[in-house]
Amino acid sequence: MLDTTIQRIGPLDRAAMNEAQRRHDSLAIPRGSLGMLHELGVRLAGITGTPLPEMKRLAVITMAGDHGVTAQGVSCFPSEVTCQMVRNFLLGGAAINVLTRHVGARLTVVDMGVAGQLPESSQSENGKTCFLSRRIADGTQDISLGPAMSIEHARRALETGVRVFEEELELGLNALGTGDMGIGNTTPSSAIAAVLLKRDPVDLVNRGAGLDDYALRRKVEVVKRALDVNAPDPDNPLDVLAKVGGYEIGGIAGLVLAACAHRVPVVVDGFISTSAALLASRFHPHVKDYLFSGHRSHVLGHDLMLSSLGLRPLVDLDMRLGEGTGAAFGLSILSAASRIGAEILTFEQAAVTNPSEERAY
Repeated sequence: MLDTTIQRIGPLDRAAMNEAQRRHDSLAIPRGSLGMLHELGVRLAGITGTPLPEMKRLAVITMAGDHGVTAQGVSCFPSEVTCQMVRNFLLGGAAINVLTRHVGARLTVVDMGVAGQLPESSQSENGKTCFLSRRIADGTQDISLGPAMSIEHARRALETGVRVFEEELELGLNALGTGDMGIGNTTPSSAIAAVLLKRDPVDLVNRGAGLDDYALRRKVEVVKRALDVNAPDPDNPLDVLAKVGGYEIGGIAGLVLAACAHRVPVVVDGFISTSAALLASRFHPHVKDYLFSGHRSHVLGHDLMLSSLGLRPLVDLDMRLGEGTGAAFGLSILSAASRIGAEILTFEQAAVTNPSEERAY
């Protein structure tokens, strides 16, 4: 399944982009006056293969998993908070619930490897959050001592992400936002980024949920130890995931690959989701073309990953929560960009004089 999905990923549709650009240039407004919204609309045309793409059916998929490396004191919160927060998602009381409701996106929460008791796959009581139990194991192993998971489990995580995406596609999906929940998951995300960007971990390891200076230095050392112990191959993304990744990170990477294969735009959330997108981009070079950055995460290292992916954040609100909160805002902006091209009348349609290039508007 993974190999077939990767093989289906292709380039943007340049003919659709050219037609979309002509449409945007003819709108009854000063050319380019809506700035980045025009650029987004044109790229959406290239992704979907249609000059006037619809972005009405929006979804955020939040992948959850635990991490054995939390035993090294890399997080302010104990690992049981992962399970507790997933339960909060199902109650509809978390930030991601609020923001997906706000932008009109459905929310799907997936247990990829939570070390705790969670219900079977179900619809939540509020009827707006779907929960899927796809648990591979009760969290990863401690990456500072050895591999996070086996190669088989790494492939399974990626393919689970592919399957979850395809299930969502059957429900109707124009654009996808990614999210995460996992205490300690900035540590494997930092390790993944350090390997793939070939950077010193000190450039990427951040305070997560609020580590003090001492704990931050210890976290840097933990990531360095994980890289030394496991020696992940930067040219083999499956090896990187298996050695220093996480189940939810693999799941998100699988979502990204499947979305690209089906020509669906992906709005990536913050630090963890971006590390997963970076990982996915190493499976196929065209993955980058389908990605949008929902926001700039207010943590060290996020800009380095965005730069590598060639992504410009859609908003910058000093957020650093995760869950898919930044992706929710990004989906709203993509929806707006698609409506600009489709609903604003052209000069001809509106019977408005189209100024020549020499005249001021």
